[in-house]
Amino acid sequence: FSTAADSQPSVEIHVLQGERPMAPDNKTIGRFHLDGIPPAPRGVPQIEVTFDIDANGILNVSAKDKATGKEQKIRIEASSGLSKEEIERMKQEAAANASTDEQRRQEADTMNSADSLIFSTEKQLKEYGDKIPAEKRSGIETALENLKKAHASKDLAAITEASAELNKQWEAASADMYQASQQGAQGDPNGTAQGPTGPVSGQGATEDVTDVDYEEVK
Repeated sequence: FSTAADSQPSVEIHVLQGERPMAPDNKTIGRFHLDGIPPAPRGVPQIEVTFDIDANGILNVSAKDKATGKEQKIRIEASSGLSKEEIERMKQEAAANASTDEQRRQEADTMNSADSLIFSTEKQLKEYGDKIPAEKRSGIETALENLKKAHASKDLAAITEASAELNKQWEAASADMYQASQQGAQGDPNGTAQGPTGPVSGQGATEDVTDVDYEEVK
């Protein structure tokens, strides 16, 4: 896991039990924070979360920051979980709501991918913007603003369309940049080509960017 914002000092570990893919539909059985994460860009810190269930049904959950070694733990007794009757009821609810739950999961994935694409595009523009031809940069910036608006309105169809257009603009800009760098390298045998590859479908800039939202324990 990682952080969802720049210089985020802590993450919350929210442990749930249940059969549903979305956290609010399950039962909270534990919650704790890992503090003291050093300031860093979002997605850079590496938080290792471990789950261990012993023979008595006691669940031990730990979260450790790989950079500092700081660690927090929680012990969850078996009695904190669901009863057999509750488990059976939640299984039935999960089966009855499978189609709706899948749609909600896809919606969440679309929103998260768009957020990641926005973040990676802004980062690439900041790092390589001066190497992108003005016309191509303008196209990227326009597509980026359209994606931001679609993301803010939570219009999934518009998000999908805007994401595709932004990636299209990036591909065109990257092609021009690489062509220019190759031409420059031909004139300079020792020249090296540098530049962005452009984000694709909201991936490549950050993984597991979202804060630890939940972990399903069955």
